[in-house]
Amino acid sequence: MSLQVVSAVSNSSLLQPGFSLLNFDGHVFFFGQKGWPKRSCPTGVFLLDTKQNELKMKPAFFSKDSCYLPPLRYPALSMLRGNAESNEYQYIIHGGKTPNNDLSDKIYIMSLVSKNSKKITFQCVEKDLAGDVPEARYGHTINVVHSRGKSMSVIFGGRAYTPLAQRTTEKWNSVVDCLPSVFLVDFEFGCCTSYILPELQDGLSFHVSVARNDTIYILGGHSLQNNTRSPTLYRLKVDLPLGSPAVTCTILPGGISVSSAIVTQTSDTEFVLVGGYQSDNQKRLVCNTIVLEDNKIEIVERASPDWTPDIKHCRMWFGGDMGKGSVLLGIPGANKQLISDANYFYILRCKGAEEDKEEELTAQTCSQTSSEDPGDSTPFEDSEEFCFSAEANSFDVDDTDTYNEDDEEDESETGYWITCSASCNIDINTWVPFYSTELNKPAMILCSSGAGHWVHAQCMDLSESMLLHLSEANVKYFCNEHVDLNKGLQTPKKVVHLKKQPMKPLRKKTTMKLTTPAKKSFLRRLFE
Repeated sequence: MSLQVVSAVSNSSLLQPGFSLLNFDGHVFFFGQKGWPKRSCPTGVFLLDTKQNELKMKPAFFSKDSCYLPPLRYPALSMLRGNAESNEYQYIIHGGKTPNNDLSDKIYIMSLVSKNSKKITFQCVEKDLAGDVPEARYGHTINVVHSRGKSMSVIFGGRAYTPLAQRTTEKWNSVVDCLPSVFLVDFEFGCCTSYILPELQDGLSFHVSVARNDTIYILGGHSLQNNTRSPTLYRLKVDLPLGSPAVTCTILPGGISVSSAIVTQTSDTEFVLVGGYQSDNQKRLVCNTIVLEDNKIEIVERASPDWTPDIKHCRMWFGGDMGKGSVLLGIPGANKQLISDANYFYILRCKGAEEDKEEELTAQTCSQTSSEDPGDSTPFEDSEEFCFSAEANSFDVDDTDTYNEDDEEDESETGYWITCSASCNIDINTWVPFYSTELNKPAMILCSSGAGHWVHAQCMDLSESMLLHLSEANVKYFCNEHVDLNKGLQTPKKVVHLKKQPMKPLRKKTTMKLTTPAKKSFLRRLFE
C-alpha cells in the first residue's frame, strides 16, 4: 500500500465529508459538492484529474433528456450491471442530503452517454417506484445482487429526521436510526418490497456492505439508539425464483467495530477496508483485507501504509472509493491554510506497484485508441469551455482549462444571485427551483425603469403563467418598487377634444316702424 499526497488547485472547499466518487472507464468523477452548483458547472459533477500530483476538477455535462440531480451528500451508491458478466454498467444513487439539509427519497440512474476529447456527457434519469418505497434517508447502503439470471437492488440502514408527529421545538431537526428493514428494489418493473428479519434488531448507519452474486455482507456501522459500533457481521442471502423473492439473514463471527469506513475492490474476490472510526473521538488506522469466496467471508488485518503525522494527529478524516483499489482521503487543513474550509488530500493505492504499472499501460493504450474519434464538439457559454480528454490520466496541463473557484464570478453581486430588491430572499446556498422552467438558476425579468435592471421573478410574486406571458409578449415590465413611480412620471395621455358643430344663426326679427297716429290706431285694434 502506498500513500501519495496530492495538492488541490483552489477548489478543495467543494470536497467536504459526504461526497461520492464514480468510476466510468477509468475516469473518476466527483459528486456531492458543498453548496448548490454554479454556472461554471451546473450539473455539480466533476471529472477529477490527479496528474502530476495535483487535484484538478473539470466540469461534466448532462444530456438534454436528463432530469435535475441536486448535489447529494452521504447518499447510497452502487454500480448496476445488466448481469454479472456485463461490461456495460450504470450507477444507482439513492437518498442523501441536499445543501438545504433536506433528505432525498429519490432514486437516480446515471450512465455515460458520450465521451470524446472535448466533452463527457451523462444521462441522469429519476426512477419511479411503487410499493414499500423507502423513506428519505442518508448514511445507508445499496447493493446489487444476482440470482437465477435476475438482478435486484438491496437498500439497508441509514438515518432520517424524527417524524413530524414526534418532533418538539428543542429537537426539531434531530435524526434517528431508520428501522432495520431490508428493501428489495426491482428496477425492471419499478416495484419495491420491504422485509423485516428477526436477526436485524437495531438500526445501523455509516456501515460497510460488500456483495457477491446473491449474498451481501454487512459489517460495522453506528447505532444512534445505543450509541455503539457493533462488531456483528451479517450475511444477507437473496433468492430470486420465478415467484416471490426470499431474503434470509445469518449472524456470523469475526466482524469489525467501525463506522464510516471506505471499501475499495482490488480483485474479483478481494476488497480492502480503510479508514473510519472505532469510537467517537478515535480514528481507526488499521486496514483489513476482505476475501469473498464460495459463500464465505474472510477478514484479515493487513499492513497499513505509513500514515503521515498530519493524518495520525487529526481528529477527523473522510474520503471515497476511486475504484481499482485506490482511495481518496481528505483531512482538515484549517489550522495551516488561509482558507478556513480547505483540506489536505491523499491517494491511497492498495494494489502493488507492478499491478498499478500494468493498469497504467492499459489505460494509455485505451487512451490512444479512443482518442482517434474526435466526436462532436459544441460551443459552450460563458466560462464553460473546458477541455476533456478520453482518459483521466492523459491531460496536458498546458493546454487544458480546469475549474477554479477563484476564476468563478462573484455571483453574490452579479449574475443570477444579486440582491434584486429590498425584499429579495434568493440565496445561492439555499435556493431551490420554484418554476417548472428553472433548473440550476432562478428565473429573472428585466425592469424597464431607468437604464433597466434585472429582478427575480419569484421575488416579484409573479405566477408562472404571468411570467410566461411577459416573456412572450412585447411589453415593458416594471418591478414592484418602480411600478408606482413609473405611473407618477408617465406623460398624461393626450386628450382628444371633440369639435363642436357651429349652431345655425337665428333669423333676425322684422320690426315695423310706425308713426305715432298709426301706432295708436294699431294698439286700439289690438286690445279691442
